[in-house]
Amino acid sequence: MVLIDGNGLPLAGEIASASPHEVTLIESLLDQRMLPKSPRRLIYDGAADSDPLRKRLRRRHIDLICPHRSNRKKAATQDGRKLRRYRRRWKVERSIGWLQNFRRLVTRYEHYAHLFHGFVQLACLMVVMRRF
Repeated sequence: MVLIDGNGLPLAGEIASASPHEVTLIESLLDQRMLPKSPRRLIYDGAADSDPLRKRLRRRHIDLICPHRSNRKKAATQDGRKLRRYRRRWKVERSIGWLQNFRRLVTRYEHYAHLFHGFVQLACLMVVMRRF
């Protein structure tokens, strides 16, 4: 998982096994950010449509913007005004594409997770340095 700013620059990177759901990993990613100030908004895909996650992020003063799942049982919690910001999600996809230019991140060759995490951080640093 990658946390980026509004311009597409990576702020934090987190790796995890494939078994935990993404909703449980979002808060640990926010704790690893490089900036002392927390983001005001978090734009995510439909996998993060979880009312408990929205409540936990609201306690941190972060507004979660993601479309509701099609099989949602409860009433919608967002209106269309907030979802207009979801159109900016292409910046996230572009940043992931920048990170996938590094072959070691596309296919994990390292046996140890801390080595792979180091390569993720190095790739994020290289992407940031290319932008300046």
